Amino acid sequence: MRTHGFLHCRNLIFSRAQSLLCLYEGIYLMGAKVIWLTVFTLSLLAGSGKCLASDLNVFVSVADQKLLVFQDGLEKVRFPISTSRFGTGDRSGSYATPLGALEIADKIGESAKEGAVFKQRHPTGEVLRPNAPGRDPIVTRILWLRGLEPQNANAFPRFIYIHGTPEERLLGTPVSWGCVRMRSKDVVKLFEMVDIGTRVEILNKPVKTLLKEHLVSASLSQALRN
Repeated sequence: MRTHGFLHCRNLIFSRAQSLLCLYEGIYLMGAKVIWLTVFTLSLLAGSGKCLASDLNVFVSVADQKLLVFQDGLEKVRFPISTSRFGTGDRSGSYATPLGALEIADKIGESAKEGAVFKQRHPTGEVLRPNAPGRDPIVTRILWLRGLEPQNANAFPRFIYIHGTPEERLLGTPVSWGCVRMRSKDVVKLFEMVDIGTRVEILNKPVKTLLKEHLVSASLSQALRN
């Protein structure tokens, strides 16, 4: 009886120890799986090109009326621009410039001359020199924007563009009818740099703040890649 009781206790202890071992192994495997999934997700983000410093990103500072292009985590070029004289917003009929994250939905006018006039996104055949008196059409190039957030969902149907303007003397001040205006030679450069799908951030922040925020974002992206 004593031997039988000892064997029973030993088997019970071994059984519980084995159960605990299985439980610990399960917890370990779950933890390893979570770690693996985390690493895999970060690697996908790093490879997807959605948030890395190696991307080309366009930032528009409404506060300072500047457009900045970043590539490989560094500022590549900066242009004077004009946003809306009616402020910021996305309501239909407001003529305001929408804020937030957008993307380039279409590129129009690749072979057009600098100063070529567009009406309803088609060249008219007219070509204007910079600061032509009494004229304020869309010229040279059109980068049609599509909103990516609820706050700018109307950007595409509102025909919000980045485009050339003959009124170059007014750049640096908010005088547009909702679009982002640029010098003809500048919009040609930008047109050649970007692709359909390139992200454009329009923010009512000064350039100094944008630079600080982009530096933090680029550092985080670099850390994810490493």
